[in-house]
Amino acid sequence: MARNKFNIDEELDVPFNWSQFKRSLVYIKKYKKNIIMMFLLSVGASLLALLTPKIQAYVIDELIPQNLKGMIIVLGASYFAVSVAIVLINRLRGVISSKTGQSIITDIRTDVFSHLQKLSFDYYDSRPHGKILTRVINYVNNVADFLTNGMINAVLQIINLLLILGFMLTISTKMTLVVLAGLPFFLLYVRITKPKQRRFRQLRANKQSNTTAYLAENINGEKVTQAFVRENMNEGIFNGLLQETKKYSLRAAYLAHGMWPISTILSRLVRMAIYVTAIYLFRDDFIVGGVVQVGAITAMVAYSNRFWGPIQQLGNIYNQLMDTAAYLERIFQVLDEPVTVDDAEDAYELPEIEGSVSFEDVVFEYEKGHPVLKNVSFHVKPGESIALVGPTGAGKSTIVNLLSRFYNVTEGRVLIDEHNLSKVTIQSLRRQMGVMLQDTFIFSGTIMDNIRYGRLDATDEECIAAAKAVHADEFIRNMEKGYQTPTSERGAGLSAGQRQLISFARTLLSDPRILILDEATSSIDTNTERLVQEGIAALLKNRTSFIVAHRLSTIQNCDRIMYIEAGRIAESGSHDELIAKKGLYYDLYTSQHNAFLRESALVDGAASGAAAVGETGSTAADEAGSTAAGATAAQTAVQSAAAAEPALG
Repeated sequence: MARNKFNIDEELDVPFNWSQFKRSLVYIKKYKKNIIMMFLLSVGASLLALLTPKIQAYVIDELIPQNLKGMIIVLGASYFAVSVAIVLINRLRGVISSKTGQSIITDIRTDVFSHLQKLSFDYYDSRPHGKILTRVINYVNNVADFLTNGMINAVLQIINLLLILGFMLTISTKMTLVVLAGLPFFLLYVRITKPKQRRFRQLRANKQSNTTAYLAENINGEKVTQAFVRENMNEGIFNGLLQETKKYSLRAAYLAHGMWPISTILSRLVRMAIYVTAIYLFRDDFIVGGVVQVGAITAMVAYSNRFWGPIQQLGNIYNQLMDTAAYLERIFQVLDEPVTVDDAEDAYELPEIEGSVSFEDVVFEYEKGHPVLKNVSFHVKPGESIALVGPTGAGKSTIVNLLSRFYNVTEGRVLIDEHNLSKVTIQSLRRQMGVMLQDTFIFSGTIMDNIRYGRLDATDEECIAAAKAVHADEFIRNMEKGYQTPTSERGAGLSAGQRQLISFARTLLSDPRILILDEATSSIDTNTERLVQEGIAALLKNRTSFIVAHRLSTIQNCDRIMYIEAGRIAESGSHDELIAKKGLYYDLYTSQHNAFLRESALVDGAASGAAAVGETGSTAADEAGSTAAGATAAQTAVQSAAAAEPALG
């Protein structure tokens, strides 16, 4: 059962804690030199920027009163040089920051993608794929930006505050306390809004994830949407998701932007307090030799403004921290997802196999307490072809999924050549198996790329030979660019039968010892299916094969047919043996065969009626009589087919 849908918010398994940030630091350790360089450049730029008010104060209070024009020109040039140096340093820091940030993004995405590759099918079955994409793309971008810029800026702004305090103390201790008087009010606001900020950012992340999930789902199902005229309804659903995202984004923004006006108002009040106290309370601190030190007061105001700049920056960084906290929770949630199908600690490489397969009392549950397979046991000799038939949901595909070890058995053992699959490495197992599923997938690239997908070292000649074996070569060569014809995701522009033939060639090219065909010919027409059967007959020889099919015409020549019902093997034997037994398989076969006869009879009857119409005159009465004759012929054919049913078997 799916853990959630596109319109259900994800609940975090564990609350966020600071240890997650400590854990994330592993991604910046690799780039420690770059981080240190960025930090030093930032500190250098900040020191140079903090010198400018001092230069201004010195010029106003010392050089201008003494009319030292030469020194004024020198300091003016120095001021310009400092400004240019700040620009160049920030430029260099930006380049290093971009390179480091992109490297960290690559590292995190690589780790997440690598882990996703190891997760079993039930992980992907239990959640919308759009939500997985959001974590790999959007969330990683935000986290990487914080790790490369946010954390450095946080430390830098703290250092800036300390430096500014130092410069202010050199001017006036009393005035420094005036500047600091507004800080407690700002911290109080942060303290009050902190819980809401994190909550709204988590909700915004949830709504963005829901929107992406629904968008991905609709892109994949656009043909169905248009076929059922669901465009307007789907647009309404999508707009509702956007409105939810907008609502919580605005709520988070209201709190975030509240920091700026508060810090701005406080800085203005502090600036007024500086002028008032400098005139009425601490006037003597700014008089030297009977002259008011206007430059010192100006410098104090400048440092006061600069003091609130880092405060505002720290407020923004705090907002970014809240976002990053929500994103880190979800990224680590993916990385912490247990790999349920993995190599055991003592797993060994599966040697080259002959192809014997054994199921020993196998029980399997997708959901605890609801077994899909119930004590299934059978043995298959190397080279045998086994067909699995039965009603939908009986457990046929589950058997071949366990053989491929896409899932772990709940109880019992699955053996290949007496090797327990839980004890061998997954890659060494799957390298010797060829699996073709009902839901064929065509990757973007070319037809040749898709055939070569399962064996990258295959030559063009080998790929073409595989295509010829499944009778795909003819239609491929008839395409505009042949084997180099571009293919889009999911094979748009190719028919269902063509996609399956390409997928079939891809599977056969890998030359597996065990071949699994799970409804592999379901989308191929009868004529093409016959050609495919002829093409793979030689490849199935001396190769263990499992064929899951509802169309019984594809499995009559199998060595053994197993009828699966309610998670158990109800019947087993060859086609002739099971027909003679007149059990479940007999009922299934005769029902399909008789349905085919009825369809053929109706087609023949309709054709006879059409022929009669053509041979009669043009009168309405003759046409009516001919139509009636056609209907009578069709009815007679159906009755004849029904009368022949007891003779089957």
